[in-house]
Amino acid sequence: VQLVESGGQLVQAGASLRLSCAASGRASSNTAVGWFRQSPGKEREFVAAIRWTGRSTYYEDSVKGRFTISRDNPKNIVYLQMNSLRPEDTALYHCGVTNSWAEVTIANQYYLWGQGTQVTVSS
Repeated sequence: VQLVESGGQLVQAGASLRLSCAASGRASSNTAVGWFRQSPGKEREFVAAIRWTGRSTYYEDSVKGRFTISRDNPKNIVYLQMNSLRPEDTALYHCGVTNSWAEVTIANQYYLWGQGTQVTVSS
């Protein structure tokens, strides 16, 4: 299984972007996909997650109301729609896969990661 992120770019504050995480291979009913972000000198930070089946989603507080995570199961793609972007959203965004929904905010519970896509928000 591989993950490939895309959609990151340089935008101005207030703009919107949609990131994509394309997965090859099959997911189980326990699978969840999470988006994390990492800035230079900082630890990888949880952003949002979605179960591969059902409707469960979870968001980090600072992105609630601005970001929306969704999935397209037939295409094996998870999206992160980001609206009202702020300079502090600037980071390398990674998607990852975990089988532990209870620990979905914890990076070391993920067993697979993509290479990341860079989002830069200018003020």
